[in-house]
Amino acid sequence: QVQLVESGGGLVQPGGSLRLSCAAAVTIFSGFTMGWYRQVPGKPRELAARIFRDGATYYMDSVKDRFTISRDNAKNTVYLQMNSLKPEDTAVYFCNALNPVRGSNYWGQGTQVTVSS
Repeated sequence: QVQLVESGGGLVQPGGSLRLSCAAAVTIFSGFTMGWYRQVPGKPRELAARIFRDGATYYMDSVKDRFTISRDNAKNTVYLQMNSLKPEDTAVYFCNALNPVRGSNYWGQGTQVTVSS
């Protein structure tokens, strides 16, 4: 079982920045693919960013050049630095841990990000 705890959400004005953190209680954090998904009411959860075991990253088009995902394997933590935030970035952001060998998937409880003036 993997427990994920997100933090760092909140209210920010358009153009502002936030950094989300996700601490994972897991034995071998470095073996997981980590991701940040987001969801707004009435819409499917979508993958915003992902970081693989080798450090390679993926971003959805709408957040490229504004969001940066990173991981600190020594701290069992993944981060999402969000810059130049837009109102359309408003969503609940969920941390995800994927075991690529077993295919098992784990989720955090979510943290609300609201971009509004």
